[in-house]
Amino acid sequence: MSEIESTKKAVLETVRAMDRAGLTEGTAGNVSARTSKDEVVLTPTALAYDRMTLADLVVTDLEGRVVSGTRDPTTEWQLHLACLRRHRDIAAVVHSHAIHASMFAANHETIPSVIEEVDLYLGGEVRVTDYHPTGTEALGEAIAEMLEDRAAVLLANHGLVTVAQTAPEALALTRLVERTAKIIWGAKIMGEPRRLPLEARERFTSMYRERRKAAAAESSRGS
Repeated sequence: MSEIESTKKAVLETVRAMDRAGLTEGTAGNVSARTSKDEVVLTPTALAYDRMTLADLVVTDLEGRVVSGTRDPTTEWQLHLACLRRHRDIAAVVHSHAIHASMFAANHETIPSVIEEVDLYLGGEVRVTDYHPTGTEALGEAIAEMLEDRAAVLLANHGLVTVAQTAPEALALTRLVERTAKIIWGAKIMGEPRRLPLEARERFTSMYRERRKAAAAESSRGS
């Protein structure tokens, strides 16, 4: 199987899994992944995930020019490409409307580090962008900027974006953010959630940053 074929397969499986998990609704949410040749596989716009096939996926370059595919790419294509252009150490983007994470986004409220996995796998608390309209270049650039040292960011009044080396990994991080948001939501009912000690946060975030550095070095060797 060629790299582009395996990337398409991973994107399709990921977006279907996202849908089954209830991390989006209808045709909202989208997934992308980049090959070593800078081909970007994107989910198409306005197509139900249970009907989507490999042939429906769209391939573009990093500037958004369509390379192959008969459908239009997701209306959020600028979000995906802004992240992939700016960060050579990631190769996949998952945008979801996970309910509990979106509650924090609606409140413009950061998801804090209250469990170790947030620092170890996400690089720290999940911050919120300023509000920008859906599908705009401004939204994409705001997201990309906030992912410099993080694997997840909330979109004000909108939803969640996670990034990783592969689409399945990015989806796993989406699940982690949603689980954490749900924990904090419940903890707030019980009282006031307490952040991890600073020493623990710094230890785990440094491990995350080292992995990003290693991924960047690997990407540079392959380019």
